[in-house]
Amino acid sequence: MKNFYLKFLKGLVMFFVGVQIYTYAQSPTDELMMPQKEICFLVNYEYGQFDQYWEGDFLRKNGTIATVQRRTAMGMAAYGLSLKLNVYLGIPWVSTNSTLPNGGKFAGTSGLQDLSLGIKYQLIEKTHGKGQLTGFASLNFSTPISNYLSDYQPYALGLGTPQLAWRGLAHYKMSKGIYLRGVVGYIWKGYTKAEREYYYNNGSYYTPWMDVPNSWNFHAALGKWFFQNSLRVELTHQVQKSTFGDDIRAYNAPQPTNRVDFTQVGAFAHYYSRQIKGLGLLAYVNQVTTGKNAPKMTSIGVGVTYQFQLLN
Repeated sequence: MKNFYLKFLKGLVMFFVGVQIYTYAQSPTDELMMPQKEICFLVNYEYGQFDQYWEGDFLRKNGTIATVQRRTAMGMAAYGLSLKLNVYLGIPWVSTNSTLPNGGKFAGTSGLQDLSLGIKYQLIEKTHGKGQLTGFASLNFSTPISNYLSDYQPYALGLGTPQLAWRGLAHYKMSKGIYLRGVVGYIWKGYTKAEREYYYNNGSYYTPWMDVPNSWNFHAALGKWFFQNSLRVELTHQVQKSTFGDDIRAYNAPQPTNRVDFTQVGAFAHYYSRQIKGLGLLAYVNQVTTGKNAPKMTSIGVGVTYQFQLLN
C-alpha cells in the first residue's frame, strides 16, 4: 500500500519546479536598472506548501500527502554593465518533503537546483502625459547545476532541463509614485530524462526522454512608492499557459509532460534603508487561485538586498 501511495505522489509538484522564481529585486522581470559599475546582491528565502491540486481541471484533495512543503534559498547578483544593460546570475538551493496524516514522512531531498544567467536591456524611456514610460527586453537561460533526479516527484529539485526565457516589459510611472507594470514572456523548455524507459503521453513512448511543455507567462503589477521612494508596495497577478502537454490521468502520477496552467495573485513590499546605504529588505506572499495540473500553492518569502559600487 505504501508503494501505491509513493507512486501516486510522484510528480505532484511539477508546478513548484517548473515555475520561474521571481525575486522582485533588480531582476529580469522588473523595471529597476542597476547604475553602471554597481552591483546588487540578493539573499532570498521562500516557503511554499499545498494540500490540494488540480487533476486536469478537477481540484482534488489527496489525504495521503497531507501537506507538501518546499523551501528555496536563492542567491542572486545583478550588475550594471552600462546605464541600459544589466546582467544577472542566480543559484537556488531547494529542500522538499511531504508530511503524512499519520505523522510519518516520505524521504525528501535537498541540494542545488539550476544555474540562471540573464541580461536586461532598456529599449525606451520617454515622458508620456504626466507620467514616464519605459520599455525593456530580457533574456534568461537556466540549466541544472547538480545531478538531481527530475523524475523523483514530488521531491525533485527541478525539471532537469535547460530553459530559455524571452521577456518584454513595459512600465508606466504616474504622479504621486503610482505605477503599472506588464510583462509578457515565452519560456522554452527542453527534454528531461525520467527514471524509466516507458511513459504514456496521449500515446506510448518507449524512451526515458520527456518533452517538457513550453509556456507563455504574463505578469502584471500595480504599485506605489512611499516615504520619498524608500518603500514600494505592489499587488501582482500572474498567469502561465502551456503551449502543449497532456493532463494528469485519474489516480495516476503527474509527469513532466503534463500541461501546467495557473493563475496566481500576490502582494510584495521592498524597503530601502536610509540608515544603512545600499541595504534593502523585502517580503511577499503569493496564492494560486486557479489551475490545470497544478498544486493550489501558497508561498511566502523574505529577502535582503545590498547594493554598492563595484568598480570606480
